[in-house]
Amino acid sequence: MKRPDLTFDEQPHSRRAVVAAGAGVAAAAALAACATPNPAPAAPVDRPADAGRPANALARTADIPVGGGVIVGDTVITQPSPGSFLGLSSVCTHAGCKLASVSGGTINCACHGSKFALDGSVANGPATKPLSPRNIRGDGDSVVVAG
Repeated sequence: MKRPDLTFDEQPHSRRAVVAAGAGVAAAAALAACATPNPAPAAPVDRPADAGRPANALARTADIPVGGGVIVGDTVITQPSPGSFLGLSSVCTHAGCKLASVSGGTINCACHGSKFALDGSVANGPATKPLSPRNIRGDGDSVVVAG
């Protein structure tokens, strides 16, 4: 019931009216979100620095620190000593989690704290098995999947 002596905001509103108004606002917001076009995906960038790299390259040798490593997809690439590159599985042997980082001279799993040496051997449990090796090799300034 509208009271002529009250403004709209002062009027008593039924629960049904409030719910209906809220549903209308939600529907309008959903339609507006659907009507907004998605931005076009960015075009691939042709990086001249990548020209001449082998098609099966995983990483640049310069990006893998001596005494450290990097995680590239399902492979951990380490460089325990200058020019010596090792490939290892990026899956922790304890519970199958993806390894999180290579830092402080170890390959680290964030799930349960396992740490592996740069050669894949267990440095700190709960893992008890070493990381599986991956076939990689240096090829010029790249580390590639060895076929």
